[in-house]
Formats: sequence, C-alpha cells, structure tokens
Amino acid sequence: MSKHEHLFSAHHCHGSDKKPIEIYFFVDPICPECWALEPILKKLKIEYGQYFSIKHILSGKLANLNVSKKKNYENIAILWEKTASRTGMSCDGNLWLENPISSPYVASIAIKAAELQGRRAGIKFLRKLQEVLFLKKQNISTVEILKECAQNVGIDVEEFISDIHSDSAAKAFQCDLKITAEMDVQEIPTLVFFNENAEEEGIKITGVYSYEIYVQILEEMLSEPPSRSPLPPLVEFIKFFRLVGSQEIAVVYNMTIAQVEREMKKLLLKQMVEQIKAKHGTFWKYIEG
Repeated sequence: MSKHEHLFSAHHCHGSDKKPIEIYFFVDPICPECWALEPILKKLKIEYGQYFSIKHILSGKLANLNVSKKKNYENIAILWEKTASRTGMSCDGNLWLENPISSPYVASIAIKAAELQGRRAGIKFLRKLQEVLFLKKQNISTVEILKECAQNVGIDVEEFISDIHSDSAAKAFQCDLKITAEMDVQEIPTLVFFNENAEEEGIKITGVYSYEIYVQILEEMLSEPPSRSPLPPLVEFIKFFRLVGSQEIAVVYNMTIAQVEREMKKLLLKQMVEQIKAKHGTFWKYIEG
C-alpha cells in the first residue's frame, strides 16, 4: 500500500472511531440535490475526514409522490434536468417519462437492509443506487435492480434480500423518519453537524452550498483549527471510488472541467479508465489492472 493510499483510506470516514463531530446527512436516494452534494462530501471526507463521521438518515421526503399523476412526473423530470444543468452532476429526467419509480419507499428500505451488513456497505449501496438511477435511468424500486446493485458492491445478496423483507430494515427506516420529524427537517439534502458537547444544538444546513461553507462549520465546531489532509493522486481517487464524474474530480481537485477532461484523456490512453458519457457531462470508471 502506498503512502498516499494509506492516508486516503485512513482519513476516509468509515469505521467506528469516535470522532469529534458527527454529521447527520438527511438523504433520499431519488433526490437529485443529494446526488449534487456528492462532490463536496467527497472532498470534505478526504481533506477533513479524520474529524467527523457521517450518519445517513433516510428522510422519506420524496416517498409520498403522487404516483398516479402524470403531470407530477413531468414536473419531476424538469426539476432533474435543471438540477443536472446547474450542478454538473448528471441525472436524466426522461426516467420519469419512460420508466417512473413506482414505489420510492422500497429503495429506502433496501438501503437500511444493506446497512445491516455495516455502515460502509450501506454507503456503497446508496452510491450504486444513485449511479444506476441518475446515469442509467433504471427503476430502483424493482427487486432485480436492487439485487444487481447489492451484488455489484459486494454485499451478501441472499442475506440482503431476506433483510429487505425483515422487521429490522422496516424499523430502521421508521427510526430515520422519526429522527427527520424530531429534527424538523423539511427539505433535503440537509446536513446537521453535532459536536461532542451534547448540551449544544447541532448546526443545520439545508440545500447545497459551496465547499468553503462546510469547512467553516467544521472550524467553528472544533476546539482547535483542523489540519487539512493532502489530496491523493488522481488515480488513487478513481481507484477508490470506482466511478466518478468529471464534476466530482473538478470539485475535489479545484480544476476546471476542461482541465479534468485533459487529465482523464491521459488515463484513457493508458487504458486505466473507461469513459462513460452521461446526459450531462462525463463519468469515468476505473479499469481493474
């Protein structure tokens, strides 16, 4: 393991080490704004991941879609396209016109089922769901797609399928809905930052802001100024995350999209990555050597 790789893995916020700050991330797998937050969260985890852990709370805010209304689907499609154009994180609104998600609750319960195999399994599974939904327009409320995603991220598929139908996953989801209500989270994404002092209120941020804002909150909440970890080499970053968008690389490495494309073309020529054209922008998949 190279020095960089070790740094990267150690600071990436997985595992149960007690860290001074815990961030509750209120998320919904079908929310394009949550997807748009991915580049910023990646950068935060790499540079300051030693100071915080993230707990994903499924808010269920989008689960009440009035699924019988075609007009509603058209509105969601427009919202997806606007979000993709504004944020650079591709999502294809045509999904709602061609293959709409019939029961959004199923995906949330599936994430809770994946989490029963560990926090890290839950995070990887959520990311995979977002990829197949936003980039491939797949209906993530079908068992086939959920199984494929589980297999892809290396979780035990049989256990996962039985957990989807278990009380444990349903209860875990209900618990998340309860936290969402108790913390009065009205919109997603919302991040709530808590420090070790239980007496203090958490700091709540709703929506997507610039990276500096999140760093500022960490600085305010920590008793001493945080030190920033170095960014890993680009190849290590892609290898670790397997599939990343040009927008994610641009945010993490402070590059323009044009600079990212130039760097990635070099890796493409070396056959280290595969280029995946999305409706908005480009994604890159690491090729196992």
